[in-house]
Amino acid sequence: MDRARTIFFGYQVGGCSTINYSYTDSPWRLFAWDIYHFFRLVWSLPWMVIPIRPQDSGAFSELAPTPENIRCLAVVVGTTVFVAVNRAFCLLLNKGCTRLYTSDMKYAMPLPEHAHEEWIFVNGMAVGEHWLQNNLNRLALTFGRPVIGIHNKTNGIVFDIIECLVQRNLNYATCDTRACYRIVKQKLYDPKLSKVILILHSQGGVEGGLVVDWILQELPLDLLSKLEVYTFGNAANHFNNPHRHAVSQQLAQLNPTRAIETVTRTIPQSSPVSTTTSGESSRPPYRDGRRHSLTSISTKTHPAVQDRAISHVEHYAHTTDFAALWGVLHFATSPLASQTVPRFIGRLFIRASNSGGHQFCQHYLDGMFPLERNPETGEFVGAAEDNEFMESAVHVGVEGDASRHVREAFDISWRGSNGFGSGVVVGDVDVHQDGDQVSRPLDGSVVRVKYLSRLWQYRNGRVPHDVSPLLTSGQLGSMR
Repeated sequence: MDRARTIFFGYQVGGCSTINYSYTDSPWRLFAWDIYHFFRLVWSLPWMVIPIRPQDSGAFSELAPTPENIRCLAVVVGTTVFVAVNRAFCLLLNKGCTRLYTSDMKYAMPLPEHAHEEWIFVNGMAVGEHWLQNNLNRLALTFGRPVIGIHNKTNGIVFDIIECLVQRNLNYATCDTRACYRIVKQKLYDPKLSKVILILHSQGGVEGGLVVDWILQELPLDLLSKLEVYTFGNAANHFNNPHRHAVSQQLAQLNPTRAIETVTRTIPQSSPVSTTTSGESSRPPYRDGRRHSLTSISTKTHPAVQDRAISHVEHYAHTTDFAALWGVLHFATSPLASQTVPRFIGRLFIRASNSGGHQFCQHYLDGMFPLERNPETGEFVGAAEDNEFMESAVHVGVEGDASRHVREAFDISWRGSNGFGSGVVVGDVDVHQDGDQVSRPLDGSVVRVKYLSRLWQYRNGRVPHDVSPLLTSGQLGSMR
């Protein structure tokens, strides 16, 4: 039996250098580098479809021998034979102009306790309507919420790869990317919602990264705090999530230990408030003998290392997945050539296993969020509460000169400050136990994936142990 180990990287905070190019460089230079890495990593291409067995998700698995899946696989083969055949089959797969889909009600019903959440999924390469619907139903069953899907329509695997190159090297937003941006922005502005969960797979990570770029340019910070992003096999060449304050970034780069103890406070209001590293805010002077009126939505306190525009970004990847090796595993784990090179931001969970392929349901969700069956009926009943990946011990990823804090020290990643367990201050990566934060691993020595993965806290309808700043206590979905 293949026993996988899990490697974990925290947020990048800058440091010494290896990557000497970025998505802001010349498009031709980016094409050249991508073509070079394509052939360098061509050995991993078979893992786009292997291992073929087992299909732990049953009919949800992309390669399970169901009639619909066999039809989809026939399309993938057809794309490599002839362009006309490829186009004809793709028209059959995509079935019209529809871009927006929803999970079937039988897998997750809308519940009042989740009414303030919206879950959105963008698929990867070579996915037709049937596979997208299976992806949505699998997510709904795993996390106990309805999920809407934005269809990244396939043109066949060859042309999808070409499209991916154009998207990530020319920053070109295709129609589905623009549709995703419109929907995400609309949901973030919806006052009834306090959380917008964006899940991305493969090429969907490229499109979602572009959406995040646009969102960061336009939306107020308090609305950005609603957004959470989780990616699988991300093929993007960058992922942005800047610090809210320059002092937070400086502390994370120069003194990570100090960064977990230094508190910044964000108070959205009509009049300016200066923020100090000690957490104290100085109010503007009186005008005409009266204090300025406040239009505050919320008061939010962060340790400096956690002080980012989007509160939670997590990436999940397999070491044998070509798309991940081509994307997140290359750009997120390599040191940077200079401080001006954009980074790949987010916590990174790497499953080092020969069983790790690229398919969303069959490889990623089955390997990281497997399902549980009813022992009497054999029907799937939701996410299994115990699995090898979540129980696996984390090995801290190190690249470059760790002493120079190329990334934050591991104690920031999981231990945090004395606030753990008190609800006052948390570290950059929250440690959880059944939805609650804990000050140390239960076994006293080993940090396991389930203590670090925020997405795991959503399984089977659960909710992480935090309260959105945009919710009034006791009134789900209402903003202050």
